[in-house]
Amino acid sequence: MIPEHVIQQIAAANDIVDVIAGYFPLKKAGPAYKALCPFHREKSPSFAVNAARQIFKCFGCGAGGSVFKFVEMYENVSFPEAVKRLGARVNIQVEDEPLSEEENARQLLRRRLLALHADAAEWFHANLLRTRAGQVAREYLKGREIGAEVAKSWKLGYAPDAWDALSDFARGKGYRDDEIMTSGLVTSKEDDEGRRSDHYYDRFRDRLMFPICNDIGEVIAFSGRVLNAEAFGGKYVNSPETPLFVKGNVLFGIHKTKRAIIDKGSAIVCEGQLDLITAYEAGVQNVIAPQGTAFTERQAHILRRLAGEVVLCFDSDAAGLKAAERSLPALLDAKLAIRVAAMPDGHDPDSFIRSAGGDAFAKIIAQAPDFFDFQIERAVRTPEFATPRGKAAFARKMAETVVLISDPLLRQAVVNNISSRMEMPATDFARLLKQEAGKQRSAAQAAARRAPVEDARLSTQPMNVTTRLLCQLALLHPQARAWLLAHPWLELFSRLPDTELLVRVLEAQFDPAQPATVTAFLAALNQEEQNALAELLNVKTLPQDPLRVVGDCWRDMERRTIAQQLASVEARLRAPGLSLEDAVALQQEVQRLKRELGGN
Repeated sequence: MIPEHVIQQIAAANDIVDVIAGYFPLKKAGPAYKALCPFHREKSPSFAVNAARQIFKCFGCGAGGSVFKFVEMYENVSFPEAVKRLGARVNIQVEDEPLSEEENARQLLRRRLLALHADAAEWFHANLLRTRAGQVAREYLKGREIGAEVAKSWKLGYAPDAWDALSDFARGKGYRDDEIMTSGLVTSKEDDEGRRSDHYYDRFRDRLMFPICNDIGEVIAFSGRVLNAEAFGGKYVNSPETPLFVKGNVLFGIHKTKRAIIDKGSAIVCEGQLDLITAYEAGVQNVIAPQGTAFTERQAHILRRLAGEVVLCFDSDAAGLKAAERSLPALLDAKLAIRVAAMPDGHDPDSFIRSAGGDAFAKIIAQAPDFFDFQIERAVRTPEFATPRGKAAFARKMAETVVLISDPLLRQAVVNNISSRMEMPATDFARLLKQEAGKQRSAAQAAARRAPVEDARLSTQPMNVTTRLLCQLALLHPQARAWLLAHPWLELFSRLPDTELLVRVLEAQFDPAQPATVTAFLAALNQEEQNALAELLNVKTLPQDPLRVVGDCWRDMERRTIAQQLASVEARLRAPGLSLEDAVALQQEVQRLKRELGGN
């Protein structure tokens, strides 16, 4: 962990305006600075930077937080990495506090696995470029018009056709057998009872090797493509999940393509590594590839930090189109606009670019229709669409997807478009949506009942006006904060449903007069919490008499608590089977609470 005082020191030395202005221009707008938001597409600036509060807030997409959160989101890095980058910017060295024995062992294993993957990548790469055995891989790349410079740029490699070549290499470099096994670079057979044997062998053999990197370019896994069409096994073999690699959390190529995706505000999603590499080297560089054919929620939200739109560019065959459909729930949930670029028959992006060039590919991407328009165009060309049964089936299929759109305006526009194209009343399609929403809600509730109970995370449900005002005063006014802390605030606020963030603010150790301490506090919160508090911090002025206001707010909170208790007692009074004695006691409690409520 990074010591709190170091975080505060780095926050104080990194003015948020200077930091953000180093990424893109900011325009002065009164006491604040504005720009087009880098985290979603927009035509007019809604991204504000408050120099006095040292926070940013986008009033379009809702993103907000401290200077650390900005670097996290813009660079797509972890919080510790953001602190280290900002520390390096102002020549402050970041040294973590001593770790527990368990955490120290975990960090050591991670470093060893990263080193092993880096060494393996160099070894595979040398095999490709310099060995006689690698000739078959060089010929394959030549046939795909990938030369030595591109192979070097992407660190492509070759795994020789041997059972223990990599294992021997790794041992020779000083890696232990347990480290080699944990890396996933080797595997072993199972016996009849599913137990792994002690004898293991290289996972990748006679394959073209693609290093899979995290967003800062560290090799964390591999994907190996078969070179012999008659070889046993699948076309691609991928690393298993390891302490370094979780398949659903990684996007191939993002360490190279992230900046282009941000600049374009759009990500082109290709199915395979060669599709991505060919597009990138042809000049279309805002490309990524999921580790598989469908997006996970995590992958979609990584993309949402970088762009507001994706263009699905899977193969033109039925499998490619199925993959596009499977990606929809995660992409729509991340509020990404979705278009579909269909390759000409018989082509994937790689083969099309090699035959027609990068400009022709870029033109297809530019003209790619909205996903729902694309689906309608496909449907109207089928014989089934001409029949009432076929139209009804298509409408039900579209409803399954349209119901996932969370933006009500976008959903209504899609409903109107589909209804018009299908010559179907919008009310009928809306009825289908309602039915589908009910089905999905029932399925979600059933899944929730089956799921194990977990500790709930801090909720950030909407705050009422009083709670918002108290939050602002506790964050920004030292005397008002001191007034609240001198009263039994936890006893009062813990009884109310919308005060979780207010309690978090009062529990924290910071000084409103020192923005760096507030920045350090914000940095410890999750994204949703930072978004909410950044909006509160962006207030231009505070009430003229903060101490009078905080007292009025306190009394209002007391009234809310009493009203809540009163509602609870009245509900108990209405319960069937109540004894006369209990009823009298509850009536007395009702009268007492009403008097107390009136006195407040």
